[in-house]
Amino acid sequence: MENNTIIARCEAAGLRMTGQRRVVAQVLQDSDDHPDVEELYARASKVDAGISLATVYRTVKLFEETGILDRLEFGDGRSRYEDAEREHHDHLIDINTGEVIEFVDPEIEALQEKIAAKLGYELRGHKLELYGVPKK
Repeated sequence: MENNTIIARCEAAGLRMTGQRRVVAQVLQDSDDHPDVEELYARASKVDAGISLATVYRTVKLFEETGILDRLEFGDGRSRYEDAEREHHDHLIDINTGEVIEFVDPEIEALQEKIAAKLGYELRGHKLELYGVPKK
């Protein structure tokens, strides 16, 4: 098994991987969006009808504390999650629908490095969230 899967990283971190934790990990692994806990629960319960919302909450919290997941807050009161080891990207959030669009822009990346250097820093990471509405 490749080492960059969520399950493999959980095992490498020494987490006890129960069947239900594996289900949650697999659902996260298969998600290319930014699901919140309720959405993860809906997807996981299709795989394992016996899984509880509380189990999904605890599992997500554990994965976040272990550094396997990143929690994203887009100002709508819902915490969303994504794999912490995905390629770097920024987010544009449609404030009407809540849709999250991922993007990477080399000019923005270069500008952030330049600003950090001008302030005497070497950039180690950043988060960029843009909020907007579609142009008519």
